[in-house]
Amino acid sequence: MVDRLEWEHRPVMVREVIRWLEPRPGGLYVDATVGGGGHARALLEAAGGQARLIGLDRDPEALEVAARNLEAWSDRVALLHADFSELGAKLREIHAGAVDGVIFDLGVSTHQLEDPRRGFTYQVPDAPLDMRMDPRLAVTAADLLQRLDVRELADLFRRYGEERWASRIARFVVEQRARRAIRTAGELVECIKAAVPASARRKGGHPARRVFQALRIAVNAELEQLERALPQALEALKPGGRVVVISFHSLEDRLVKQAWVRAAREGQPVRVRILTSRPERPGPQEVAQNPRARSARLRAAERVLASEGNA
Repeated sequence: MVDRLEWEHRPVMVREVIRWLEPRPGGLYVDATVGGGGHARALLEAAGGQARLIGLDRDPEALEVAARNLEAWSDRVALLHADFSELGAKLREIHAGAVDGVIFDLGVSTHQLEDPRRGFTYQVPDAPLDMRMDPRLAVTAADLLQRLDVRELADLFRRYGEERWASRIARFVVEQRARRAIRTAGELVECIKAAVPASARRKGGHPARRVFQALRIAVNAELEQLERALPQALEALKPGGRVVVISFHSLEDRLVKQAWVRAAREGQPVRVRILTSRPERPGPQEVAQNPRARSARLRAAERVLASEGNA
C-alpha cells in the first residue's frame, strides 16, 4: 500500500488534453501513463462517466493510487501493470479493439520525485540512487555509475542530459568510485559540483539536474520505450482517433515530432494528420499554480484514412 507519502498528482494541461481528445460517451481511451489517474479522471468526467478507459503504468504504487482515484468508474476502467511500450500487446491481450484516443504524460510524477525511497531527486542527500520507475528492473542508477567506463558515462550524460561538462563529470565519477562507490544522491551531487567549474555552477539551474535526468532516462530506457510505443499508439487508433503526448524535455519532444511527421508524410505505421503544428505550452496561470508544468510541451495527431493527406 502507498502509505508513506501522500501521492500528489496534479495533471498537466488537462484542458488541452480534453480539447484534443474530445472524449465522448461510449468511447474507449488509453492512458498510457496513468500515474495517479489525473488525466484518466478528467477524460471520464468529460465523457459524462460513460466512456471506457484502459490505464497502463510501470509503477505499481501509481496503480494503487489510480485504482482509488478512479473507484467511481471501476466497472469502466482496466488498470494494467505494464510499460507503455507494451501498449499494443496489452490491448490485444484483453481484446480491446481499436481505441478512440491515447494520452501519454511523460516524465516523473511529483510523488516519485519527492519520495526519497525512489532516488529520483538531487534534493535529498541520503536518498539512494535507484531511479527505477518499475521495481522489477534489475539495474539502478548506482549500478550504472559503478559499471560504466569513463567514455560510456560521458556519452550517457551528453546524450540523455545534454550536459556540457559530461566528460569532466564522468572522469570525476570514475575517480570517486575508485575510492568509494557512489550510492546516494548527496554523494553524486558533491562529485558533480567538484567537476563543474564554479562559474558554470552559478547559472543554468542546479548543476546536478542534467546528470540526474540522464541517469533516469538510461535506467528506465525512456527514449527507447517511447520510440517503440508511439507507432503502437497510432496503430491502435480508429480512423478519427487521436493521440496526445505531453513531454518535458527536447529529447522526448523530438521523438514525438519525428513520429508524427513520418506518419503524416509516409503513412508509417498509419497515416495521420498533425493537429499541432508547434507544441502547445501551458499557460502562465497553470505554471504559477504548478511550476513543474513550465517545461511541458503537448503534441497531438489524428489517424486518418490512407487516402487522406495532412491538412
